[in-house]
Amino acid sequence: MNKIIPAAAAVLALAGGAYVLTRSPNTAQAQTPAMGAPLVEIVVPQTLSPEATMGQRGFDAVCAACHGQNATGRMGFGPPLVNRIYEPGHHGDMSFQLAVQNGVRAHHWRFGDMPPQPGMTPAEVKAIVAYVRALQRANGID
Repeated sequence: MNKIIPAAAAVLALAGGAYVLTRSPNTAQAQTPAMGAPLVEIVVPQTLSPEATMGQRGFDAVCAACHGQNATGRMGFGPPLVNRIYEPGHHGDMSFQLAVQNGVRAHHWRFGDMPPQPGMTPAEVKAIVAYVRALQRANGID
């Protein structure tokens, strides 16, 4: 029995050393997106309704800094809106209006609270929601 313990320790040490020597040095980096990188890959619809086209302009001007180009999220800044969490049955259009008006406490993601976005009209937010919903539908989120 006394010989088994040192032999087992030697086998574990050899296995651990082999793992350290053979693993890729960039393994940890490959799993974590870089700061500001998109969090999801999506399909962008080729055509948008006139309202969604206006919404895209508004989104790019106000929302993309945190939620990323085409609502794909940004590592360290904000979540992707092309995500089942934001489907109409869970977060209806009014929830976007309220989020813009009042801000939102973080509850699904760990990006921190979303501050209110003053100066946006309900019509502008409605157009942005039309754009986000078009992106969602193009990616199977109804």
